[in-house]
Amino acid sequence: MRITKWLPLGLALAVIAPGFVAPSFIAIASAYASEIRVGYTQDALTLDPANPGNRDTETIIRNMYDGLLTRDAAMRVVPELADSWRRVDPVTYEFHLRDGVRFHDGALLTAEDVKFTMERVLGGKIGGQTNPRKDLLGPLARVDIVDPHTVRFVLSKPWPLLPAMLPFQEIVSEAFVKRVGDDGMVSQEDGTGPFRLKEWSRGDRIVMERVPDYYGGSPAVPPVGPARVDRVIYKIMPDNASRVAALLAGDIDIINGLPVTSIAQVRDNPGTAVMAVNGTRTFFLSINNAKPPFTDVRVRRALNHAVDRKLIVARLLNGLATPLNGVLSPDAFGFDAALSEYAYDPVQAKSLLAEAGASNLHLTIDVDGASKDVAEAIASMLTRSGITAQVRVWETAVIVPIWRDATKRQEHDLFFTSWGNASLDPSDIMMPAVHGGGRGNSAGYANPEVDKLLDQAETETDQAKRQAIYLRVQQIVHDDAPWVFLWLPQDVYGVSKRLHGFQPSADGKIYLSRVSVD
Repeated sequence: MRITKWLPLGLALAVIAPGFVAPSFIAIASAYASEIRVGYTQDALTLDPANPGNRDTETIIRNMYDGLLTRDAAMRVVPELADSWRRVDPVTYEFHLRDGVRFHDGALLTAEDVKFTMERVLGGKIGGQTNPRKDLLGPLARVDIVDPHTVRFVLSKPWPLLPAMLPFQEIVSEAFVKRVGDDGMVSQEDGTGPFRLKEWSRGDRIVMERVPDYYGGSPAVPPVGPARVDRVIYKIMPDNASRVAALLAGDIDIINGLPVTSIAQVRDNPGTAVMAVNGTRTFFLSINNAKPPFTDVRVRRALNHAVDRKLIVARLLNGLATPLNGVLSPDAFGFDAALSEYAYDPVQAKSLLAEAGASNLHLTIDVDGASKDVAEAIASMLTRSGITAQVRVWETAVIVPIWRDATKRQEHDLFFTSWGNASLDPSDIMMPAVHGGGRGNSAGYANPEVDKLLDQAETETDQAKRQAIYLRVQQIVHDDAPWVFLWLPQDVYGVSKRLHGFQPSADGKIYLSRVSVD
């Protein structure tokens, strides 16, 4: 699996104001012996590990809280707070906890805390709001305590995905939660991670301090031990130009979301470098499968032949994406590299449309503002296949609920969107996005054979049989073409060369406990 690479890309320079200084950041400069400063696109929504709801928030939380399991640099699931685990039977998993792990307030981690954490998530609502992380525990029915250092997770049915989903569940202190309540968990923390919360100035910065007696983290992710720096600052900087300028000026050490237009400038700057990693988010055009003429598979296949995904990746994404012929990332379990390509072929697209009686196709592509340029490029390509296409820009918070509601999307055609798969297990994307009735099935795609196979894979504990099921599903979905399959982009970072040991992660998180500075 490709994790990092230096990018020798000759791209146009971004226009950045020379001598830019981030005033609010300079104001918090300190006498700490060492610190890492991250220019980050979004503030945390909450500090409660049970209720983040998005990856950016979890990235911040993960520096202060650890989970039973985590992932190594190759995205393999490895023990963290647990020193071992085993599957007792198809519905029971046993986890043994590391000895001597303490929360930041000094209390020892026990099996009671693990049980409390999972039951809190399974409760469904936290602080009066629906808990978005409950689904990540699948059919988990209960947690039994075997002894102070051993717990058993009991499922209502076999679910081999459990270990892959546990890195998303950080462990909290039962005593601390009961003391501060759900409301207090939003802005306070008491984790077992390498850093503790020092300050949170909403919309501006989150400051964390090193925990000197940190137990060390997972031995599978060396080097083990306390963090290598005294302090970490997440400086909230949503503006791309300001974030890049602060990196170039040396005021920031890492920035996420490096714009492709700034890659050359960051790469050519003596003190900075560009790093990238394959992401885990599949991009596609969701086709309204229930609306004629998209009910005809020939029309859906024609749309796939009408888009030159390789050209868009090369020209608009500067090569920082992998064209896809199906749903899964090439790094996902069970990925089918043998799927045939929907090659760009306007002649073939016109022929299929003519066969389907849809030669004069007029359609609209729904898109959010951030992806407008790409959607317009796709619309232009469609015209070469005789398709009249226009782009309609929406607020994300408005268009996503429309496309996830069968009634509301009735009059819509195509939707430029994506779905993440941070676990790199097919279930994590296929169950929500292509299973009939899935919460992310914006296309309204429904194939009884696909549903039956996916349900079967959910409970199949033999990995070889599971893989065979997913290979079959990928072929069916490819042939049904419920989407216009597009690409899987890389996550690109700008990084100061004074950092050592930083490695981008495919799950989008920025792990800092192993990073040191000059």
